[in-house]
Amino acid sequence: MRKLVFPILAVAICAGLALAPQAAAPTAVAQPPDPRPNVVVVTTDDQTLRSMWAMPRTRALIGDRGATFANAFVTNPRCCPSRATFLTGQYSHNHGVLTNGPPAGGWGRLRGTVNWLPTWLRDAGYRTVHVGKFLNHYGKWAPREVPAGWDEWYATVDPTTYRYYNYTVNENGELRRYGRDPRHYSTDFMTARSTAIVERLAPRPEPFFLSVNYLAPHTGGPWEPGDPIGLGTPAVADRHRDAFPGARLPRGPAFNELDISDKPRWLRRPFIGARRMSVLESLHRQRLQSLLAVDEGVERIVEALRATGELDRTLLIFVSDNGYLLGEHRLAAGKAKVYDAAARVPLLMRGPGVPAGSRPTQLVNNADITATIVDAARARPGRI
Repeated sequence: MRKLVFPILAVAICAGLALAPQAAAPTAVAQPPDPRPNVVVVTTDDQTLRSMWAMPRTRALIGDRGATFANAFVTNPRCCPSRATFLTGQYSHNHGVLTNGPPAGGWGRLRGTVNWLPTWLRDAGYRTVHVGKFLNHYGKWAPREVPAGWDEWYATVDPTTYRYYNYTVNENGELRRYGRDPRHYSTDFMTARSTAIVERLAPRPEPFFLSVNYLAPHTGGPWEPGDPIGLGTPAVADRHRDAFPGARLPRGPAFNELDISDKPRWLRRPFIGARRMSVLESLHRQRLQSLLAVDEGVERIVEALRATGELDRTLLIFVSDNGYLLGEHRLAAGKAKVYDAAARVPLLMRGPGVPAGSRPTQLVNNADITATIVDAARARPGRI
């Protein structure tokens, strides 16, 4: 596993933990508090860095109170390889998950793994909990399976993972179906489950690791009136359907390039005309709208940590599994290409010793997040 490559944050975390108040000697009636932080990681799906403007709560509660990374990238901009890197601390060529589905990718490539982050943290005394999306194809063949290292497990299972309603959750080995009730909108469900977990685990003496994995802003059903034809969109919570009416696609230098003669033939796409552009604009707005429920969810998780007295002793990380291409280089609605829009991700971090309002510019990637968590938890990884 890589050592930390962003010394400002590494020093900050270590200093913050070292300066934590020392507990009195244990007595027969009380145990000293564990000085290590809780770890809460909130992961979105296919979110671009440029979309963070639509999430003011998250920026204020995590970024402004901690660090906002300017140059955070994933090493393989696909859902499953990126998440596998976070779980193992390894690059794709080492953990073996090269793409989202078999034979070169998907959950099947990591199934049976024991030597990874949740096991390291549990062995170090953490209570480990997963909520939401896991790895692609998880649950397709063994929906009641709970992967190694997790004390509590609330994961959506395929083929329902990419549904915002009418999905199935593996709840500690038991399958539970959720329907079309507005309360079951997947983002809100994951938020409610996560805040309840914080409230339940806060009184326990051991620290906890909570991995919250939202589906938004990934494409997902059901189809809704007003959705563009020919392009999937995320389902939006009813309360957010009218948000961002004037939002337009970011039009950077790479957007809808006039000259693509420098690209290999397999990568060349037609110029995006007015009709296709209108569809992309609609997708962009719905992606932003879907992030509003995530933004509210982050606020609720932070408030749960605050109300239970855990906020100041929690390392809170917000990140996306990869970015997304929305017209850059004429590539519409996709990722899996190592272009900036697909590989650069939002990364915000708040916690003990992380300087408030800091803006690190060092190049970091998703394997560094794993190393940071292991370091802060004083855990022992199964590989170096």
